[in-house]
Amino acid sequence: MRAVQSKDARFDGWFFTAVLTTRIYCRPSCPVVPPKVENMRFYPSAAAAQQAGFRACKRCRPDASPGSPEWNDRADLVARAMRLIADGVVDTDGVPGLAAHLGYSVRQVQRQVLAELGAGPLAIARAQRAQTARLLIETTAMPMADIAFAAGFTSVRAFNDTVREVFALSPTELRVRRKGQAVPTTGMISLRLPFREPLNPDNLFGHLVATGVPGVEEWRDGWYRRTLRLPHGHGVVALRPMPDHIACQLSLSDQRDLAIAISRCRRMLDLDADPTAVDDLLRNDPVLKPLVDKAPGRRVPHTVDGAEFAVRAVLGQQVSTAAARTHASRLVLAHGEPIADPAGGLTHLFPTMQALAGTDPETLAFPKSRRTTFMTLVETLAAGEIDLGAGADWDQARVQLAALPGIGPWTVESIAMRALGDPDAFVASDLGIRYAARDLGLPEAPKALTEHARAWRPWRAYAVQYLWATGDHAINRLPE
Repeated sequence: MRAVQSKDARFDGWFFTAVLTTRIYCRPSCPVVPPKVENMRFYPSAAAAQQAGFRACKRCRPDASPGSPEWNDRADLVARAMRLIADGVVDTDGVPGLAAHLGYSVRQVQRQVLAELGAGPLAIARAQRAQTARLLIETTAMPMADIAFAAGFTSVRAFNDTVREVFALSPTELRVRRKGQAVPTTGMISLRLPFREPLNPDNLFGHLVATGVPGVEEWRDGWYRRTLRLPHGHGVVALRPMPDHIACQLSLSDQRDLAIAISRCRRMLDLDADPTAVDDLLRNDPVLKPLVDKAPGRRVPHTVDGAEFAVRAVLGQQVSTAAARTHASRLVLAHGEPIADPAGGLTHLFPTMQALAGTDPETLAFPKSRRTTFMTLVETLAAGEIDLGAGADWDQARVQLAALPGIGPWTVESIAMRALGDPDAFVASDLGIRYAARDLGLPEAPKALTEHARAWRPWRAYAVQYLWATGDHAINRLPE
């Protein structure tokens, strides 16, 4: 209640407020005068509010708020389910496919998701489709029938009915109300990705650019650009940090991949994080407090593809960043899928694991032991024996990775931090972390440093970002 009365934007996405008299639901920071307490109801998700018969507020647009940070901070069944729903699994495979990904029965998944979120997987996926539809209606000149199928609806009628129910406006009325001009339907979609402030773009974009694979990623005119492999085709995304949002331009070969592309970009940039909660805890350590106060809001740069990052982590074992990029670039040229990029210099999609599994080990410019590690990893991933996707079980993935030859704690924790998105992953043996610990007067030995870092849980991956920032590394700054 206090969050609503103070219009605290930090809680946007954590919960939604519905008003019985108006039948409207809002985000906590909605600018309208708060209703009487007896007329308010609280829901843990937009889908639950919609299912209860409330429509989205036209002023605060709760459907466009940042997502709940819970789903990326937790590793339980419901959190894994929410990450998979955001990644489009229900739209492509249905609830049975979602349950299969999670390793539970359909009934168990439905029961637990409904109990915590007030809506089942189908209703949550439907709310996501409605949000995607609104985005396309307001930012493009696409015909409504094309928007319906691009947003994941199975019919134009279902699209029309859902939009009217959720927004209390027809699709045509939504388009009339939009501000500015629509983008012509050339395949380019421009949108804003919201986040909770503060956000420090230096470590986030600086790291992505410094470690970027030529042909797959680039920094061009102030934009980080990369290629995306998506369920129905491929895409190119351009991302640029702005004071209160991330500007995003998406070019997709199939518009049905829009919601999934947005979800993966948000996940890569860690945009659903709660930086206030993270920074408040890390400030309790007198060594970290000055680092947090100097540049608050550091995020953990993630990835759009867990398997891709795992391969890149192995390529980066015991070599410089430049050498790792060179190795990755050679693999891209030899095994990646070529694409056209009229707006820039991107040339390929990162190779699939199936393509890399056919690599001749003799062509790899690595020591023999690392060739074995590389080939074992890609063959294991190609066979689907390790899940590094959005709904992966973090603990199980760690155990499976550690069982592979040549994959030690540094590689496992790097993959856990960047690919799996575990906010508590900790690369205690990383050379940069050990140098930072030494310079700050912290224990330098990995075991002792891990013991000291217990106080930073569950945000040790964020502590890593602050420790890395103490070194004079290019990955801590945006390119000029």
